[in-house]
Order: sequence, then structure tokens, then C-alpha cells
Amino acid sequence: MKIFLLAFAIFNFNALANYPSRWWKEIPRDEASSWEILPQDAKPGEVVLSKRTELGVFSNLSDTPFLLDGVLFASVEGLWQMLKYPSDLFDDPRNDLAYYYSRDEVRFLSGFKAKKAGDYANKLMRENGIDWVSYQGEKFNYKDLGEGSEKHYQLMLRAIKNKIHQNKNIYNLLIRTKGLRLIPDHRQGVKPKSYYYHEILMIIRDEII
Repeated sequence: MKIFLLAFAIFNFNALANYPSRWWKEIPRDEASSWEILPQDAKPGEVVLSKRTELGVFSNLSDTPFLLDGVLFASVEGLWQMLKYPSDLFDDPRNDLAYYYSRDEVRFLSGFKAKKAGDYANKLMRENGIDWVSYQGEKFNYKDLGEGSEKHYQLMLRAIKNKIHQNKNIYNLLIRTKGLRLIPDHRQGVKPKSYYYHEILMIIRDEII
């Protein structure tokens, strides 16, 4: 127990010395959302990508425009949810469904507005037996834990790389986290690996440094 406390104290000292202390700022539990992992929940050597700090910019939800395959997106979330919307590149049965947005409108969304657009699309797709999304005219099931999931992962990996490399401040902030394990600010459970954006960020960071 004494060894653990000593290690924790050394980590805290190093965190204060090398990283902004606000990254671990304690937030009252009664202020937390039901899904939220708070900054102080990080273990030694970890930091939570909390939306309560500047590290929230690494969230897929954040409004951080980037180009992918010559197309502008407002956020990674906008790209993710856009895939669920009708495409004009093939005879898409989703064109017969009552969507709130067009595919182009969704790519310009960010934050929880983008997520809600996706939630609505999920409902329509479930009701109509559609278990696939599409990108550049190709259909795939990104939850199949197979070829579709891998395609989705590679797409999100490219998108997050572009987000980092096309935004200098975010690029520099990622480098500043060197030495820390990045933790999401929400509980994820067992999902296809494209969901683990924090692990994708660490892969990108390792390539940069």
C-alpha cells in the first residue's frame, strides 16, 4: 500500500510539473452526466479526454473541420453519422425513408446535434431492416466485427489523422500528452475498434513523435 501511495504521489508531482493540473481537476460527482468519466477518475499515467478541458477537442463530437478525400467535414462525428444517410452514388433504398437531413447537411454537423442526427437514422434503419452504411458508393456493415468493421476503422483512422494534421493547435496538443495513456470521457463497453478514438489518437501520436 505504501509503495502504491508513493507511486501515486510521484505521478501527481510529475503531472503537475509536466502537464496542466486542470487536466485532472476534480469535478463534483453530482455535476456529472450519467455517461461521464470525470477528469479525476484517471489512474496514474492516464488522462481523461474530458469535454470539461481543452482535451475535449479530441472527441469525435468536437467542431474541428477537416478535409477527407477532397470533401469538407465539420467533425468526425459528422462523417460517422453521414454514412447512415442516403447517397446519390447508387440506387439507395434509404432515399425512400423520411430523414430530417440530407447527407450533405449531416457532414456539416458537430456535437450532440450530429449524434442525434445519427440516432434518428439508426431508428429509421432498424425499422426498415437496413444494417449497413455507405461511403463513396460502397455499402458495409460497420458493426459486423469483420470486413465491414475493418473498413469503418480504416475510414475513421484516416479521418482522425486528417483532423489532427490539418489543425495545428490540435496537433500540438496531442504531442503535449506524450507519456500519458488517453482515456475516453464515457463508458464504451465492447465495440468495434473504430469506436475507440482514444486508442486511434495514441497510434497517431506514436507516429508523430
